[in-house]
Amino acid sequence: MFDRLELIQRRYEELSQLIAQPEIASDPKQLQELSKERTSLEDIVSIYQEYKARGKELAETKTLLDSGSEAGITTLIKEEINNLEQKQIDLLRQLRLALLPKDPADDKDVIVEIRAGAGGEEASLFAADLFRMYSRYVQAKGWQVEIIDSNQSGVGGFKEAIFEVKGKGAFSQLKYERGVHRVQRVPITEASGRIHTSTATVAVLPEVEDIELNINPNDIKMDFFHSGGAGGQNVNKVTTAVRITHLPTGIVATCQDERSQLRNRMKAMAVLKARLLDLERRKQFESVDKERRTQVGSGERAEKIRTYNFPQNRLTDHRINSSFHNLSQILDGDLDEVIAALSSKEQIEQLEIVLS
Repeated sequence: MFDRLELIQRRYEELSQLIAQPEIASDPKQLQELSKERTSLEDIVSIYQEYKARGKELAETKTLLDSGSEAGITTLIKEEINNLEQKQIDLLRQLRLALLPKDPADDKDVIVEIRAGAGGEEASLFAADLFRMYSRYVQAKGWQVEIIDSNQSGVGGFKEAIFEVKGKGAFSQLKYERGVHRVQRVPITEASGRIHTSTATVAVLPEVEDIELNINPNDIKMDFFHSGGAGGQNVNKVTTAVRITHLPTGIVATCQDERSQLRNRMKAMAVLKARLLDLERRKQFESVDKERRTQVGSGERAEKIRTYNFPQNRLTDHRINSSFHNLSQILDGDLDEVIAALSSKEQIEQLEIVLS
């Protein structure tokens, strides 16, 4: 591990020297690539330098202990040694985590798709609750959210809501939300007060850069139509809504949220590319149908990654077998504790693989 850390530090120093060279500074593309690589190494190099500095300090402190100091001073030296050793353990753990392979999509913007599952109108209301939860979480992070397409139900819920989240590290945090979410509560339409169970599915797709995916224009069918729902005279009477169909796969992406046909076309194409890239990635591991079931399942009540229990104000994430007794705050967007627990589990599993 330390041989690898030394190589990383040398590469970091080499990149710093290259970036300072005039011929590199005058080449924006190369400068951007080298700067991006250097930035990706900064954290691990900083931790490694601190680890070496504390190691040197620890060795020097131990020599003081061997010099035959007075009893009172010896006690202080031993305390300092214990503190430094604990610090070294913490830094070593950070280094191991920093060396874990990173998902190349972690820093990307994302497209989130929420769909009502089993449970009728109550499922659509729950889908709206999830949309509100993610919107508030995104706002608290200082990210941006833009609705791409939505299909409202008759009771004010969402049959479907597709939106874009722009912000550094968006995928690294929201990727844990993929799957079937189950809610248990008394619906507002239930006169007898019985607890009802319904579901919504969430898919989280990293946005695609143009260089990642080339689509043959002949494989695209583009339709334009009048937007539906609220939006004013321009939105409803002018042909601004866009539907793009990828003929080889049958994947369809629609956007009617913007007043501009061009903006709707750009958003719909972004959704299509994200779905196509997700399709290609899943093909690398197993059949598309099986992987889709892995991510969002069929929306049935028995399939779930998480349960939102309103009577007990409890959220349970079944992937980590943990419950959080602050459901109301979580639904207001306070997802940090839940996501941190899921991220920690993933890191532990990766560490076990690396160290095995």
